[in-house]
Amino acid sequence: MKTDAPLLPRAWLIVGLLWFVACLNVMARTMITTMHGSLVAAIPMTEAQFGLLMSAFMCVYGVMSPFAGFLSDRFGRSRVILIAMAIWSIVTWLTSYATTYPELLVMRVLMALSEVCYIPAGVALIADYHRGPTRGLATGIHATALVAGGMFASVGGWLAERHGWSYAFVAVSLPSLAYCFALSFVLRDPPREASDVAGAPAGQVLFGPALASLFGRGSFLLFLGCVACLDGCNGILIGWLPTYMAEHFHLAQGVAGFSATGYLSVAGVLGMLVAGSWADRWSRTNPRSRVLVPVIGLCIATPGVVVAADTGTLSVAIGGLIMIGFFRGFWGSNLMPLLCLVSDPRYRATAFGLVNTASVFVGGLVIYFVGVLRDRHVNFSLIFNFLGVGQVVAIGLLLLIKLGRPALLRELRPAAST
Repeated sequence: MKTDAPLLPRAWLIVGLLWFVACLNVMARTMITTMHGSLVAAIPMTEAQFGLLMSAFMCVYGVMSPFAGFLSDRFGRSRVILIAMAIWSIVTWLTSYATTYPELLVMRVLMALSEVCYIPAGVALIADYHRGPTRGLATGIHATALVAGGMFASVGGWLAERHGWSYAFVAVSLPSLAYCFALSFVLRDPPREASDVAGAPAGQVLFGPALASLFGRGSFLLFLGCVACLDGCNGILIGWLPTYMAEHFHLAQGVAGFSATGYLSVAGVLGMLVAGSWADRWSRTNPRSRVLVPVIGLCIATPGVVVAADTGTLSVAIGGLIMIGFFRGFWGSNLMPLLCLVSDPRYRATAFGLVNTASVFVGGLVIYFVGVLRDRHVNFSLIFNFLGVGQVVAIGLLLLIKLGRPALLRELRPAAST
């Protein structure tokens, strides 16, 4: 008879602690985008220079992600998280003292170098504690913090209007630094004998062999291709959906921005929680649930793309966006659990770093490519139908992924004992 193995101690506490770290991580990097007027008034710069502040961050973040993941694999998740959080909190505080554009740009680069270390280490630490039957829900809950951090970043613009842009950075950095200090007393990696990465002694993980292992697996390459397709779709949603809503439905900028992001984000959070819990239950008997749940979600989300792109009725478009957000959440909550099945457990943070790199650069290129199409007067509705094409390709790649026997055993082992 099969019964559930006991959950590792502190497993859900780790999710709760890291939820706030992830929220602060996204908030610190994003809030500069909400204080454009205050910042430009205080430190004169062109629009191109303001854009470079974001672009520089994303370029450094994308290039360094695999190396950041490797640090976590080699030196330990909790240690990397704490050091990275302390550095980005200090950099956020130092940003408030910038008086020239070059100083501000240097701070953004330092912010990227420190913040890039968190996500690979954080999701890998959650995966280490949640070894199978709770992994989807745990990573789904953590992913909601990334959405919340983006929403809370709007506080930066509000504080900048009332107290000046530098005040906003101080107001975020000091609580972040205090939380990091408190976290240092409770955040720990799981005991090695309790983790499915027990075969990777600290200090023996090397970057070259890690890359060779990951890129030598056909299942990982298919997974990475799926990530590229879906993050290309995200580039369209994030970069151009507000503009599409404003032009297609003749909305004011503020209303269009809320319509484009609000419904999508809330639906996405709910979708991640529902799908994470469902896939966890299903994985107790079928590890391919980590593939099948995202496939089901994307199959249902694709008609939502067509509805949102081709309708002339705002309420119908919003319904389509809710479908897209909710059912694409099925992928978000199962991304890390599936990554754990297609990669060597010793290198899962490095693997997630590669996922981050693909996400940043493919998403950025798609945003630019859509701009080129816009300059050539390509119909916006046609552009948004590319979302559906990208999702169909992603579905095909997911279905091609074959989970080998070791991966299947790793997934089933924590869920049951004989």
